[in-house]
Amino acid sequence: MVCSPRLTFFSTLLNHRLSLNSLKLIHSQLIKLSLCNTNSYLGNRCLDLYSKFGTIKDTLLAFDDIHHKNIFSWNIYMRVLIDFGDIKTARQVFDEMPERDVVSWNSIISGYYACGFGQHALGVFAKMHTSGVTPSGHTYSIVLSFVRSVCHGMEIHGNMITKGVAFASVIVGNSLIDMYCKYGFVDYAFGVFLDMEEVDVISWNSLIAGWSKSGHKEMAFKQFCIMRTTNYLPDAFTISSVLTACSGVQDLSQGKQIVCLSIKSGFFSNSIVASAAINMFSKCESIKDSVTVFNELDLWDSVVCNSMISSLTSHQLEENAMRVFVLSMKKDIKPTEFTLSCLLSSASRFLPAVQRTELHCLVVKLGFEYDPVVSNSLIDMYSKCGLTDAAKIVFDQMGIKDLVSWNSIILGFAYNGKTDESVQLFEELLKNGPAPDEVTMTGVLLACTHGRLIDKGLSYFYTMEDKYGVKPTDTHLTAIAEMMINAGELNEAMKMITTMGNGINGYICKLILSCYGIGDLELTERVAERLVKLEPMSSIPYMVLVKAYEMRGRWESVARVKKFMKDRNIRKVVGCSWIVVDGLFVFKENEVVHHGGEDVYSALRLLMQDIEDEGYIY
Repeated sequence: MVCSPRLTFFSTLLNHRLSLNSLKLIHSQLIKLSLCNTNSYLGNRCLDLYSKFGTIKDTLLAFDDIHHKNIFSWNIYMRVLIDFGDIKTARQVFDEMPERDVVSWNSIISGYYACGFGQHALGVFAKMHTSGVTPSGHTYSIVLSFVRSVCHGMEIHGNMITKGVAFASVIVGNSLIDMYCKYGFVDYAFGVFLDMEEVDVISWNSLIAGWSKSGHKEMAFKQFCIMRTTNYLPDAFTISSVLTACSGVQDLSQGKQIVCLSIKSGFFSNSIVASAAINMFSKCESIKDSVTVFNELDLWDSVVCNSMISSLTSHQLEENAMRVFVLSMKKDIKPTEFTLSCLLSSASRFLPAVQRTELHCLVVKLGFEYDPVVSNSLIDMYSKCGLTDAAKIVFDQMGIKDLVSWNSIILGFAYNGKTDESVQLFEELLKNGPAPDEVTMTGVLLACTHGRLIDKGLSYFYTMEDKYGVKPTDTHLTAIAEMMINAGELNEAMKMITTMGNGINGYICKLILSCYGIGDLELTERVAERLVKLEPMSSIPYMVLVKAYEMRGRWESVARVKKFMKDRNIRKVVGCSWIVVDGLFVFKENEVVHHGGEDVYSALRLLMQDIEDEGYIY
């Protein structure tokens, strides 16, 4: 018979923090003394420690050494298999267990969900109800995190009420709030919050974040103010949620107050709060404050750097964003797919071809070439640069093509005049890809417009709602109207325009004025008047009217229009082009004097001479 002091001694040892080598040494002594074989507690304790600090082989050997296995032994063994991703063996162990408790069921349900088998997890949950084991609050919190729809969540909620666990647990209540907020049913989440017997900071945070994400920014701020009147102090997540709400309504004044509160509370150095502050200032059109926050904090963190890069690119400060990116790389901060996506999306606007290629090489080097978000940004970048062949190569190499990928390549080909390829990709999407959406139809209609494929474009347009379930929007109507205008069918285009919800838009006005404005004075005046209302500072309607009046000798009208432009300080926008060659060079319209201008115009004269010699100019 084993003496009690020895058991107490080894039990005390195993309850201390041990290294793996120390654990193996103690375990070997227990085996030598046959204590693991005869005492389930000591065996389970060794098994649990191996599961946390050892290898899976050590854990399996420790499990086999326990002669009298109880339910705790089986639960630990199954948890180890789940942690190592072997859900198939874990399910076999679950089925072979002599008895199961609620921990066993919770482990296999969460294991299935963690491995991406949500449907299997729900199946096990349904089977649990017929097994005689009552689900715990933890069970419901697991299941609520992956329900298929809000209706399914409501069914689980009803089942919880019948079992008497709906509002008795803070964890369960918080899970219900999260579930309802995820699907946009914030009123239901608020009802759960009010009915909870006890709440905590997480409850408040979930509710505030839910109001914010669902578009009720003012309500989120109101709940935050109420929270501050209670005994619950806001944490970093609370502050970040409220800052997000302020950025959503572009309330810079309130946002600054929250930033001051975060500084006073000591949360401003938290990367989540700092990131939210940078985003808030950026979306409130105060990018200088975003830069100030970033510089003063000097917090080189992946989340903060991503926010700064995103904010700079959204304000067309791409070169500054690239500097932050380079500095972050020097600080050994590994870029994420979000970082690369931001840079790639803006690369077409400011990076020369060589550096765009280098950025693509970095994507490959970091192993993000098959990431859908990064690949889509690569397609977008190459398309905007006119390199549709490179965009197609990236698209073809993608393992999983989502709808964003298809939309990017279809729009890319359409904008670059590759109309047949764009339509062909659309037809391929209908056969092998996901169902098209509004953006897809915009892309294929633009392709038909640019390629003058009138019959095909009209066919897509008139069948898009019945065939693909996409209701025509003003964007689609604009594309069809442009198609008809380019084909000379102005009357048909005008009929189409009358069906637009917001009436004729600025783009169509400019298109009509450029095609028909000078010839038909009544139409010119009518469309120009509409464009003036839509874009008061645009010079286009006035310039077209001036030209139309000049052609008809109506000099008083010409003078009146020019005086109107002068009084309103409306000037013709000077067109420009730019090129990056060892720096950015901008060439304005009718500009003769600029850096290197003499050489440019000398080369241009030589080119014109060659063109004349070849007989291309008569």
